[in-house]
Amino acid sequence: MKEHMELETGTRPRTNAPDKSIKRAALIVATLSAFLIPFTGSSVNIALPQISSEFNSDAVLLSWIPTAFFLTAAMFLVPLGRIADLKGRKLVFLAGIIIFTIGSLLSAVSNSVEMLILCRGVQGIGAAMIFGTGLAILTSVYPLGERGKVLGINVASVYIGLSAGPFLGGFLTQNLGWRSVFFINVPLGILIVILGIWKLKGKWAEAKGESFDSIGSIIYGVMLVLIIYGVTNFQTGYLLILAGFILLFLFVVWENRVEHPILDIRLFRQNMVFSLSNFAALLNYSATFAITFLMSLYLQYIKDFSPQDAGLILVSQPIVMAVFSPFAGWLSDKAEPRVVASTGMGLLTIGLFIFSNISSNTSITLIIGNLAFLGFGFALFSSPNTNAIMSSVESRYLGIASATLGTMRLIGQVVSMAIVMLIFSLYLGREAISLDLYPLLVTSIRLVFSIFTGLSFLGIFASLGRGKLRPG
Repeated sequence: MKEHMELETGTRPRTNAPDKSIKRAALIVATLSAFLIPFTGSSVNIALPQISSEFNSDAVLLSWIPTAFFLTAAMFLVPLGRIADLKGRKLVFLAGIIIFTIGSLLSAVSNSVEMLILCRGVQGIGAAMIFGTGLAILTSVYPLGERGKVLGINVASVYIGLSAGPFLGGFLTQNLGWRSVFFINVPLGILIVILGIWKLKGKWAEAKGESFDSIGSIIYGVMLVLIIYGVTNFQTGYLLILAGFILLFLFVVWENRVEHPILDIRLFRQNMVFSLSNFAALLNYSATFAITFLMSLYLQYIKDFSPQDAGLILVSQPIVMAVFSPFAGWLSDKAEPRVVASTGMGLLTIGLFIFSNISSNTSITLIIGNLAFLGFGFALFSSPNTNAIMSSVESRYLGIASATLGTMRLIGQVVSMAIVMLIFSLYLGREAISLDLYPLLVTSIRLVFSIFTGLSFLGIFASLGRGKLRPG
């Protein structure tokens, strides 16, 4: 154990702890970036109908605008996180902010939906560099006794971004046009870069000298692209899906053999709590991520709400998540996390089932109430499930556990959007969304929520089956 702990801390005693200015700078840049990414994602969803109108794009292409971001982020998160450990987290973090800011600027000036999708992919690469380093920098700078508070601030910033996105995104889209949703990221990105270069001192290359698993990274990235693209073109894409699963098998075999894997498969084999908790997270995000996307289309097309009013309605879900997540985390310290998380997954299943019966006549009161109900269910699931994952491994595996959970989250988000694109392609085809397609749009949304209900129901059993963290 002593040897492992020395490896974890880089075999160097902390003779010079970071001073307060470095700690403060790390907290500010990490918190601002934690706000920036979810804010962009949730605000872009509100702008999608206006983007569709300007470019006359069909529902499947429209779905690629958020999917391209999360697919590239999922592809690059683990490899770039590993590069950050090898080359320095500050370098990769600042490069990520720069790439994300450039991607935002290019998205804002896009002259076609295809260019916008490509630029969203650029944003995703930048986001992967930020995801893989921001929390790690905070953990490196703050000692154990101070870490919980600053990580709590960081999580709060994520929820503030999720909550502000629909409201500010709707306001910006309605009054300044959809391009303003991307333009607003540019000054914030520049500010983070300036603060990082000026105030953030340190490299944090704790795995310097170790090898990089380039073969595993390539297999991993190609596998995700083949599976997701195959799902979105299901009529002709079954061969791509098959090839993707063959690569998944090869990836598992390779990661079990390589000395320094990008994803430690052994943890999944040897730790049932860890593996089932991550599987529950994958099912949860697969079943819930596209809710905002679907309801944004429903509210603006079917209910004829303005972007600003739709944003005000959609904000009910993340606000409830932000309010109750700390309580759920506290509760999981007192009670068995699997019980709290499984209860949350059960509530999510009920809420998704309610939306699977949505129609053009569904009342706004029911929609707002059910969004809030889903937010409460997600709060009960997310914090305790994260607690279960991070508490199920030894301290030397905390970085791997965090990266694995982040990977499950991103893959789940991509799967969620892939399900939407599959159903949209089957029911709506490649035509722009128009009044005569509204009945099929509602049918598609109901079917997607039915699939999500089934995934969430499976998640209950994955959550319950993980076993106890505490003896007795």
